[in-house]
Amino acid sequence: MSAILHVVATPIGNLGDASARSLEALRAVDLVACEDTRVTRTLLGRFGVKAELVTLQKHNERTATAKLLGELRGGRSVALVSDAGTPALSDPGALLVEQAHRAGIRVTPVPGPSAAAAALSVSGFAAAQFFFAGFLPAGATARRKALSEIDGPWPIVLYEAPHRIRETLADLASAFGAAREVAISRELTKKFEEVVRLPLGEAGGWLDAAPHREQGEFVLVLGPGSARSTAPAPDPDEVLEMLMAKLSPSDAAKLTARITGASKNELYRKALERGGIVPGK
Repeated sequence: MSAILHVVATPIGNLGDASARSLEALRAVDLVACEDTRVTRTLLGRFGVKAELVTLQKHNERTATAKLLGELRGGRSVALVSDAGTPALSDPGALLVEQAHRAGIRVTPVPGPSAAAAALSVSGFAAAQFFFAGFLPAGATARRKALSEIDGPWPIVLYEAPHRIRETLADLASAFGAAREVAISRELTKKFEEVVRLPLGEAGGWLDAAPHREQGEFVLVLGPGSARSTAPAPDPDEVLEMLMAKLSPSDAAKLTARITGASKNELYRKALERGGIVPGK
């Protein structure tokens, strides 16, 4: 049989979430590509799985991908795993999957745990779609810009590290208002798991209530926002014509530019022409 790349979801915390099918796949392959060999060995050791491990992380993704493609072309099967959850979602591995497709190698999923799906399922936000934003930019300015671009009538799923959770929750409240609700999932499936849904304005107080709450891994699910406007942008020529009935060419051009974003100089030229004045004469 030709080699196969198995994309295998692994537990996000509780090792008991490893499926029989995922363990079967890990036992059957020749190589397991993983982020951290120590983490994957703990999982495999729990179930008595022996496998040859190859490190694939963001720092060596290209070289590791080239090596693994060589193994696949040579007939050896590979399982791709991440430290936790479904591979290639805010984790390395997408490049290997892409290159395997391009090389004509069969790629098959072994589905299972996903922090995003788990957090969404306990959020209580009903929606026909959601937006997966993964990790936001670390810098405050870039993070706020990213938030301004993803809002809409859908839940937004975010991953966040403990040292940035307070800043991110504050930015969410600033961007979307204190009344907008968020579901905070902390340490999902682990011993100290917490899931709470509350207004963004109360999130800081929730963190303050227990010092340990700024530890661990977080998944945030922001409640749906308002539908984005689909109204067409106003036509600068039409706006200019209406305003010229009451304003001077100069004032009409200035206000039209402010409303539509069109060039003030170009609008002023058109205003003069409509008034029977040839610019420059």
